[in-house]
Amino acid sequence: MKPRSPRVAVRAVILHDDKLLLVNAWPNGRSDLLCAPGGGVDAGQSLPDALRREMKEETGLDVTVHQPCLVNEFHDPKSGFHQVEVFFRCTIDDATLDPTWQDPEGVVTQRRWVSRQEINELRVKPSSLAAVAWGESGLTYDPLEPIQS
Repeated sequence: MKPRSPRVAVRAVILHDDKLLLVNAWPNGRSDLLCAPGGGVDAGQSLPDALRREMKEETGLDVTVHQPCLVNEFHDPKSGFHQVEVFFRCTIDDATLDPTWQDPEGVVTQRRWVSRQEINELRVKPSSLAAVAWGESGLTYDPLEPIQS
């Protein structure tokens, strides 16, 4: 298999009422894996602009993008897919998730606010997300890890 260049993606770390916003970004709900909302960066697009676009698509929410808090990378050994993700702390004015909203690309099948206690009972990637979300530390690097649906 010919190696492919890593894909660059951005993700939002949003806490509201001490709950973290997570999404299930597997079409047709084929996996229970949850992650922070976000997605790929288009060529020529800034990371914050890409994150605002992805947040609107995946959650219907408008965000204010603040400082980065985590750099994560993962790969799928079966396909050779490799992604580098930059997580940014974000804020929102309105945390209401419209129940009629639908992801126009059909990727996100679930959006939910999760408490610090609930996240421990869920399958969430990256593994460091909870510590970063509720921590006060600066920028964190989560080394390359294999991921499977």
